[in-house]
Amino acid sequence: MDRINIAVLGDGGWGTTLALLLFRKGHGVSLWGAFRNYAAYLDKKRLNYKFLPGIRIPKGIEITPDLKRALSHKQLIILAVPSQYLRRILKKIKECENFHARQYLSVTKGIELETLKRMSEVIHEELGNVGLAVLSGPTIAHEVALGVPTTAVIASHDENLRKYLQGIFMTESLRIYTNEDVIGVELGGSLKNIIAIACGISDGLGFGTNTKAALLSRGLAEIARLGHAMGAKVSTFSGISGLGDLVTTCISPYSRNRFVGEKIGKGETLKQIIKHMQMVAEGVPTTRCAYALSRKYKVEMPITQEIYSVLYKNKSPLKAVSDLMRRRGKEE
Repeated sequence: MDRINIAVLGDGGWGTTLALLLFRKGHGVSLWGAFRNYAAYLDKKRLNYKFLPGIRIPKGIEITPDLKRALSHKQLIILAVPSQYLRRILKKIKECENFHARQYLSVTKGIELETLKRMSEVIHEELGNVGLAVLSGPTIAHEVALGVPTTAVIASHDENLRKYLQGIFMTESLRIYTNEDVIGVELGGSLKNIIAIACGISDGLGFGTNTKAALLSRGLAEIARLGHAMGAKVSTFSGISGLGDLVTTCISPYSRNRFVGEKIGKGETLKQIIKHMQMVAEGVPTTRCAYALSRKYKVEMPITQEIYSVLYKNKSPLKAVSDLMRRRGKEE
């Protein structure tokens, strides 16, 4: 694989991890951060203490808060910013020379609140018909940075692009699969965060493995129902970006969304939890989006509905569990 120049936009845990991985493979890498002071700190200390503690960032990785500098002479742009800020960054990218000639990879897992659009839809809406793929899967950043064996999926409507990117990202510890189902891969990576919040609530309430297994299996069923209604392949949700990502996010101690749920189960309010978090828990806004999408597409999503009520209607978690269990009997 020939060396290329890559910009990673977003200095969170996942963006930093991908910058490390690509640098180790011999590519030229720039890591962009939105906050000038923190970018300067990263550049000097070479430790991302907020988002990827304990992992050193090599001097060979350029770290900059200057977006035009980060994008200069880059063939591949990796978008690793929180979903609700993506459109704002894309508008700035459009101000840069030859933005349409680059290839783009979205690793952001979420749905835009105002429009209910997936990230690839937002990107195409802002940048036009650029070369675009999405990457998703069970990828806890800290584990990938440490070289723990991991799998992920790159999806694109362009077969050549997804195979090209597969070659760029494959390592001895990161195995990449390809898929043409962009809708399914994006929705799997986004909607699983809602179920992770539910599993966290279960943990916080002191429930056991039976409860978590029920949430995982029935959660996957409602994710697949909505995905199918939106044009995804049902089989995608049984794969790495569906079931694989769901399991990881629901059981990992590193999962931000499971953490939010656990705190809620223990009696804290969402406002209290978010106030003390450094990283974004994408499942919180995604719950609002999924609730709206379930109504738009007339899809039954009882777990999502209850999590929405807990997060945004101050419903008691115990009452939500009770209402789920007391629903009328039905076939699986």
